[in-house]
Amino acid sequence: VQLVESGGGLVQAGGSLRLSCTTSGLPFDNYAIGWFRQVPGKEREGVSCIDNRDGATRYADSVKGRFTITSDNARNTVFLQMNSLNPEDSAVYYCAGDWDFDVCSGAGRGMDYWGKGTQVTVSA
Repeated sequence: VQLVESGGGLVQAGGSLRLSCTTSGLPFDNYAIGWFRQVPGKEREGVSCIDNRDGATRYADSVKGRFTITSDNARNTVFLQMNSLNPEDSAVYYCAGDWDFDVCSGAGRGMDYWGKGTQVTVSA
């Protein structure tokens, strides 16, 4: 099983980025895929999750209205569109997968599989 994140980078405050999480080796259509982020010295936090079985989504309060998670089942890829970015969004962003949508929350400790992360830096 592999999850590979891409799309991170440096952007100015107010700008946008789209992250991609391309998966292989897992039953994508029957899995929940989530995005998590972590800043050095802080606990990892959940950003957004999508259940590929029914399209249900979940967002952290801090990103609601600014971030959108979508899934392309034909490409086994989940996207995170991030708009109106601010410096507090700077972090390493990880995607993770699990069959149980309920564990796709918080710090994601129960998630089965993880990518290696992509850095997002938002300058003031």
